[in-house]
Amino acid sequence: MADEKKYSRQLVGKIVVSKSGKKFGLVGDLMFEIRTGELIYLVLNQPTAYALGLELEKSKDGDMLIPFSSVMASGDFVVVAEEDIV
Repeated sequence: MADEKKYSRQLVGKIVVSKSGKKFGLVGDLMFEIRTGELIYLVLNQPTAYALGLELEKSKDGDMLIPFSSVMASGDFVVVAEEDIV
């Protein structure tokens, strides 16, 4: 079976949830390291009350950020390991 490629643009608009099912909001944008092309953060759009209650890192524009290193899986949702975020 061949590996299925996933493109970063496929993540935008997906719902971000923790592995325990807590909803964070939607993926609004992505942040990359320019020199290496490494994906660093998911920019959270329409954050939920739960996400607003956490002390998530924020961009200089005030957007809430989810470290890409916390992403465990993506499909219908983007699943993150909450312990890697807070």
